[in-house]
Amino acid sequence: MSTFLSGTPRRRSFDLQSAAGSGRMAGIEFGPPERPLDVLFLHANGFNAMTYRQIFEPLGAGLRILAIDQRGHGCSELAADPEGHSWQRYADDLLALLEALGETPRVMAGHSMGGSAILLALPRMPAETAPGIVLFDPVLRLPEDAPDDATMAESPLVRGAKRRNALFASRAAALASYRGRGAFKTWPDAMIQDYLVDGLRTAADGQLTLSCAPAWEAANFITSYQQSPLPALSQPRAAIRILRAGHESTCAIGPDSEAWRGQSRVRVETAPGTTHFLPMERPELVRGALREAVLAAAPSR
Repeated sequence: MSTFLSGTPRRRSFDLQSAAGSGRMAGIEFGPPERPLDVLFLHANGFNAMTYRQIFEPLGAGLRILAIDQRGHGCSELAADPEGHSWQRYADDLLALLEALGETPRVMAGHSMGGSAILLALPRMPAETAPGIVLFDPVLRLPEDAPDDATMAESPLVRGAKRRNALFASRAAALASYRGRGAFKTWPDAMIQDYLVDGLRTAADGQLTLSCAPAWEAANFITSYQQSPLPALSQPRAAIRILRAGHESTCAIGPDSEAWRGQSRVRVETAPGTTHFLPMERPELVRGALREAVLAAAPSR
């Protein structure tokens, strides 16, 4: 049996033959490499796999976890043209990644956009190998309540993304810029630092630039509701657990919604006292949900 350091992520790279455009997808892996894959994780818009390192490190003592950098994020090298963008690109990439891996994880999990990408891909996965699903504040609305692209283009999220400073003289300067502000208001410094590990790249002039371009982040916000992930929830092929934020959740369909009536395999809960960034605020809650899902899925795999 090979030895490994459970708290040290291993860099992974995959050649993707995706319908959204081929290239190289990057990721980080935790846990015993000889184990079947327990968890595949997809991050939120603008972030990257390394952002969630502190959540996954303790789980790596017994579980094998792969977190990937989605198209246009982190260390992945996949074309990210905002023109004609759609979140279906992320679903296409996920399906291509599963083919490249040659195995289906016991559990797929995602935060925000990452969770929605899983739901968009799920109906195209073989029913017999559908994994358990855990989603942390996915972007989810009933179609009749979803704003159109034009409305989203004028939203504070999009305006903020387009104005975002993309260049920094140092990582310390980036940390000082983000600490206690905006999306990072509730984050501990260590998680911001983890985000910056792969969230910054060295530009030609020696400055550091965001690995997720502001225009790409904005395009993701604009197209948030073009495709509805609800079909994956209407006839779930596996157990799906959704943990919503307690405050201003992007999962606008609550636990008591008629949308879930009769869906015994869909479990929706609200995490009190959390915002959209509940993985950063309640890492122990995320770890517990992932452990529970892996244990529930293990007997059938």
